Amino acid sequence: MILPTTLGDALQIARGRIDSVDAKLLLREASGCSAATLVGFPERALPVEVAQRYVDWLSRREAGEPVAHLVGSREFYGHMFRVTADTLIPRPDTELIVELAIERLKLLTAPAVLDLGTGSGAIAISLALECQHANVTATDASAAALAVAADNAQCLSAPLRCLRGNWFEPVSGERFDLIVSNPPYIAADDIHLGQGDVRFEPLSALVAGSDGLDDIRHIAKLSPAHLQPGAWLLLEHGYDQADTVRALLSAAGFVEVQSWRDLAGIQRVSGGRAAY
Repeated sequence: MILPTTLGDALQIARGRIDSVDAKLLLREASGCSAATLVGFPERALPVEVAQRYVDWLSRREAGEPVAHLVGSREFYGHMFRVTADTLIPRPDTELIVELAIERLKLLTAPAVLDLGTGSGAIAISLALECQHANVTATDASAAALAVAADNAQCLSAPLRCLRGNWFEPVSGERFDLIVSNPPYIAADDIHLGQGDVRFEPLSALVAGSDGLDDIRHIAKLSPAHLQPGAWLLLEHGYDQADTVRALLSAAGFVEVQSWRDLAGIQRVSGGRAAY
């Protein structure tokens, strides 16, 4: 492919190959130019190394590689998080669980918070930054993912305790004032696993058994032993799983069980309070 020589040329060669929003984002990241510069100065020259980086990203995006993996970061709740192939890419839908958690934490004094399966640390770090009176712990079974979370916490100056282990194993005997989690919730045979960005994300962070609910069952069953009386458990889940998740929470002894809708009107988070 002939390298583009200007900003306008770079956007032109992307047409019909990738989404225009993605093309502009990749060009901004490669060139360091603002969105306004892309629009107002299409004749601006591109250094050869910038053009080469952009063309490489363009080809990889055309093959389906996520933009977040190409540029190495994704914005979530107003902060930039480093992401790698070892973590899920933070998505806007997940900001709902952060909002719900903040509402509950503001009412507490020095609450202990646990984020299960933290991945990039997006939820845990957002809570630590928004609720600086909270003591936030993040666990993950993946050493690689936990390293990304720890790095994000350091870069964003967020106090975060990172512990490696499967779900509750690293916090045996501890109780918390709030537990949050965006666990794997996709069924093993779901056709969406072969589509879009998820093709490049770790299956261990996506798939949870034949119906996608194995990890949610595990968390719902064990959470009461790790929650203070009356404390909340909040879980993100799939678009069609709210009824089942509420039933699992009720069966585990939770009270005030309910679900909340995301901006698209989908019941995306369900939760309940541990019995007093």
